[in-house]
Amino acid sequence: MSYQDEFILFWKQVEESVEEKRFAKLTMAKTIGKPNLKNIFVRPIYSDEAFRVLVKLHYQSRDTEDQENEFSLNEAFMYLKPYLKTSFLSVLLFTTTKDVTFKVNKKGAGSITEHPPTFSNIVFASSTKK
Repeated sequence: MSYQDEFILFWKQVEESVEEKRFAKLTMAKTIGKPNLKNIFVRPIYSDEAFRVLVKLHYQSRDTEDQENEFSLNEAFMYLKPYLKTSFLSVLLFTTTKDVTFKVNKKGAGSITEHPPTFSNIVFASSTKK
């Protein structure tokens, strides 16, 4: 199975964790090479309206200011997808019941593994909208 197909299966677990109110955080890590972009963090935003996430691009250089964008879950998927295998080889989903890791190996195959949860409760990000 291609890494793209495997990533779609992984993202279904992200959607399920949101629906079941277990989503704590998502992190893109394991950069390819030595880029300035170090990590991408996705955190839930507290809202009475539809579920939104804060996507933060975190850079190594102190000269580059971190970027934050607010998205729906579907918009976040479309925003993050191009970074997979071009900038990052792994995506970690943290939920209150389990952690799920998606990895792309050197041959371009994707894999999903599950681990005990890191978070026992959810920390909401503040909205960037003023």
